[in-house]
Amino acid sequence: MEEARLSHVDSQGEARMVDVSEKLPTRRFARAGARVWMAPATLRLLKEQALPKGDVLTVAKVAGIMAAKRTAELVPLCHPLFLTQVDLTFSVIDEDSRVDIECVTRTEERTGVEMEALVGAAVAALTIYDMCKAVDRGMIIGDIRLLEKTGGKEDYRREEETVPRQVGEASSGVAGPQAGAAPAGAGLSGRVVAVNVSAGKGERKKSQPGVKLVAEHGIEGDGHAGTGHRQVSLLAQESIDKMVALGLKVGPGDFAENVTTSGLEVAKLPPGTVLELGEALVEITQVGKECHSRCAIYYQAGDCVMPREGVFVRVLRGGRVAPGDTVRVTAWGLGHAAGEARGQEK
Repeated sequence: MEEARLSHVDSQGEARMVDVSEKLPTRRFARAGARVWMAPATLRLLKEQALPKGDVLTVAKVAGIMAAKRTAELVPLCHPLFLTQVDLTFSVIDEDSRVDIECVTRTEERTGVEMEALVGAAVAALTIYDMCKAVDRGMIIGDIRLLEKTGGKEDYRREEETVPRQVGEASSGVAGPQAGAAPAGAGLSGRVVAVNVSAGKGERKKSQPGVKLVAEHGIEGDGHAGTGHRQVSLLAQESIDKMVALGLKVGPGDFAENVTTSGLEVAKLPPGTVLELGEALVEITQVGKECHSRCAIYYQAGDCVMPREGVFVRVLRGGRVAPGDTVRVTAWGLGHAAGEARGQEK
């Protein structure tokens, strides 16, 4: 029996591009797959087309088609092929909180189209990650594999497979998502006690019946709003209660926070955590801040809890927020570059 050897290595062990000039063109077909696991809340936003970048699967399909057509530019020893078809399909698996991708490629050539199908599936998966990463950096891409090929020397079809339930953990010390499970902390919730606005920064804010959050800006008409990473400020009622216990007569807005929460200690959430805030979606960018001098709040209230327990967010998706609305963790942060250090001024 002839010993199997790698076709892309010559007799001297050097890499080579295989000479297919003597082969006859035949009809070739390949089908490859990939999977993306994510938090259940992220999958829900994907299905509702409510993510900040828009229609995830439509963009991923176009990306997969474009990538398959450029495979020879990406994988050094692949032959440029004239593709007669590239198509991608997506299956949303709710019970396992994942998206399954299949990429089909066809050609009439002297060599197969497996790599084109694999590249298309892989780039579609990466595109899903890119489209969703604003709300869920704990997503996992896996199971990139050839499912079927026909044409050439032999055909191949992968046997029925069982999807693994455990797909790994994040390396940051915070548990990453398992297949079918939300990241640690996802689903924790509380409520909005008050929404508060002032014209300038560092001022006591007045409570409002409701406010409008604008994506990548903040609250309409508030002094905190802008293009930076501290667009909206949050403070838990539990933090204010500590000051009340010390005899201070303070309440929502007195520490210049935009949103006062209850039932969810926002100061204990890591940067990168995504919250549903009423109709809006926000990402925690900083916990605490460095005060270089005592502000008006300190002199009016006798202390200021914001430098220790205030939270700052940027607005991913705009919407109305009012007292009584739910505030809920939809994706657990991993302390990424948006705000690594607690209390760091950026």
